[in-house]
Amino acid sequence: MRRRLAQREFALAAVALLAAVIALAIASKTRSNSSDLPAAYGSYPAKAGAAGPASFGKHTACGTVIRPKTEGVAHPVLPCGARIYITYNGKHVLTQVIDRGPSRADREFELTDALAKLLGLTGVQRIRWSYAAAQ
Repeated sequence: MRRRLAQREFALAAVALLAAVIALAIASKTRSNSSDLPAAYGSYPAKAGAAGPASFGKHTACGTVIRPKTEGVAHPVLPCGARIYITYNGKHVLTQVIDRGPSRADREFELTDALAKLLGLTGVQRIRWSYAAAQ
């Protein structure tokens, strides 16, 4: 009887250990490791505003259709697909140029609605941006 109890305890401990190892493996795969991100070059101030929901369904100059979850920026000079970091309110996000613009003179960048929400940006605000190194 004691032998069976010991076997059950051993089996339960083995299952618990296996579950812990699997949980750690999953957690390590889903975490974003900052060393996986490209280096940032430069740090430039700019004004940025959100395009807003009115842009949903719009085809961009870079061939993207803007959806509610699309994250990206419009810029008049940076090439389509250029990866840049946008920093605002303590948040640092890697994104890319997906359109030409902005269409308004009061800003240098126009952010998609999803990106603006991610950063907590409302209205036209001063941001910092930098180039992301090629990988």
